[in-house]
Order: sequence, then structure tokens, then C-alpha cells
Amino acid sequence: MIANISYNSKTYQIDLSKPLDISMPLRGDASNVNAWYVDHPRIDPHRDGDFVAKVSEGASINFNDIWFNPHAHGTHTECVGHITEGFHSINQNLKNYFFAAELLTIAPEKRGEDLVISKKQLQYVLGSGRRDAVVIRTLPNTKAKLSRQYSHTNPPYMLEEAAAFLAQKGIGHLLIDLPSVDREKDDGELLAHRAFWNFNGKIRKNATITELIFVPNHIKDGKYFLNLQVAPFENDASPSRPVLFEILE
Repeated sequence: MIANISYNSKTYQIDLSKPLDISMPLRGDASNVNAWYVDHPRIDPHRDGDFVAKVSEGASINFNDIWFNPHAHGTHTECVGHITEGFHSINQNLKNYFFAAELLTIAPEKRGEDLVISKKQLQYVLGSGRRDAVVIRTLPNTKAKLSRQYSHTNPPYMLEEAAAFLAQKGIGHLLIDLPSVDREKDDGELLAHRAFWNFNGKIRKNATITELIFVPNHIKDGKYFLNLQVAPFENDASPSRPVLFEILE
């Protein structure tokens, strides 16, 4: 199905029948991706005394209880409420769901004991033209990311200067395949989060950060339209399903 999208005084065509899903599935076992020192997610049949809500156990329905943490267990989108004392909900702050986006592939560079994404790297790979969202795929990029156990591994992260650069460029939505834009153990400074949301100035309440995406290698760098689907949780973060669509013209 071909759709015409009007954006920035120009009309683009996308094929709605060819979505490129860049989210991670959620599995209820230890094979699921995990971060932040919590147990793996669980998806279990509801139990009430001797009753087990599972058809194979004699029930008429499958009726599962699900336990997970959106920040630790897969693709999630968060708003500034992630770092504020006052409550901010992703469900209230994100009101548009379709954006012009650019996909970039970056190999984080070595800085001491860390691997980081710098402002210079972003300046080098970021194209020209208008876009609302930037999607970052880091190298190496393998399916192992779908089940990686990130706790205590010091994964790559984004420098404060890089996040500030994106904010200055007017990028409202940052998507990345890492568990956080910040260093795993940073004494709570959260410098990249703060810079992207302009925390010490006029806070960008409508801006979002989406972490733990997975962009398969067959999807080429370039410009896309992004559909950012977020579960309507009244929480600072929600599980999400970002979907890219190629621009036909």
C-alpha cells in the first residue's frame, strides 16, 4: 500500500506494506536482553490456588502475568520524566508518532577504558536536510544484541557533547541500540540524558530517547520515515516499537 506523506512542504511516498521493525521482542526467560542488574523478565500463566490459566493445563484460556522493567528488558522510549523529581509521563509528552528520520551507523571510538560516540563522529555521518529523529546503529552489529546481558560490562555510550549537538540540531527523537546513552556507572550524572533534554535550560519535554533498538544489517543508512509506537503507560518510559519505512521519492 503506497501512502503519500506531506512533510516540510514536500510530498514523499512510502510503502506501508514494507515496514522495517527495529524493536527487540520481549521473551520471558534468561535469553532476553537484560541490563541494570535486575532479574530477567517473566511471562507465566496466572495462578489462583489450584487453577492454572493455561490451556495445556486444562484451562479454557491462556491468561499470562508479565513482569518486566521497560528500561532493562528491551526496546523502550523514555521522556524527561526519567530524570526529573516531578512526574512526567511518556504517554502525555509524546503526542506525535510519525517523524522524518535518519539512520546512521557508528563504530564507537576508544576513550581510555570506554567506547564512546563523540560529537565529531556525529558531525561526520549526519547528513543535511530536515529530520526529527536520528537512529544510531553501533558496530559491531550482530544478533547477539538481542540476548546480551549488559550489567557490569561498561557498554559504549554517548558523550555529553554529542547529545548536546543533536539537541542543538533540533533532533527531537534519539534512538540507539545501547542500554543507555550514558555510561553504565557514572555516579548518577546522566550527562547525555541531561544534555539531550536541555535539562539546565528550557527543558525539551516533547523530546524522547529510545534505547535497546536493533537495526538489522540489511537496512541501509539513510533517510526514512519513522513510526514510533509506544504503549500508553503512564510512566516515564514505555515499551515501544519503532518502525522505519523507506522513502520511495
